[in-house]
Amino acid sequence: MPAEQMAADDGSRPPARPLDSIDRDILQILRADGRASIRSVAEQVHVSRANAYARINRLIEDGVIRGFSARVDQERAGQGASAYITLKIVQNSWRRVREQLQELPGAAHIALVSGDFDVLLLVHTEDNRALRELVLTKIQSIPEVLST
Repeated sequence: MPAEQMAADDGSRPPARPLDSIDRDILQILRADGRASIRSVAEQVHVSRANAYARINRLIEDGVIRGFSARVDQERAGQGASAYITLKIVQNSWRRVREQLQELPGAAHIALVSGDFDVLLLVHTEDNRALRELVLTKIQSIPEVLST
């Protein structure tokens, strides 16, 4: 799991500059197609290529755009079983648990939540047998995990 998905804003960088409607349109285009060319983006938002290039670079520098990735069809990639797993953990153990969950094969997203459980974990595994093994032997063996 990419570290930037888990990183909290620690205040070490200046706040992002306000976004205008063109910036928001650029973000929408890149969300739909992260491989869109600068030329295509510029044409769609009606600005010059140089302007589009500068805006995208600014969005990256400001941390608004944290990276580009591929949307993977998990089943076609051999990960036919996907599941959200809820966990109850020992109070104040979030950072230690997060580090261990990030190491799990197939961990796609980890979220700290409130309510009846503490953590919501999205995993992708080869099949239900691999999912069961992941939960029963790997997740439940983490000392700070109270229940799944």
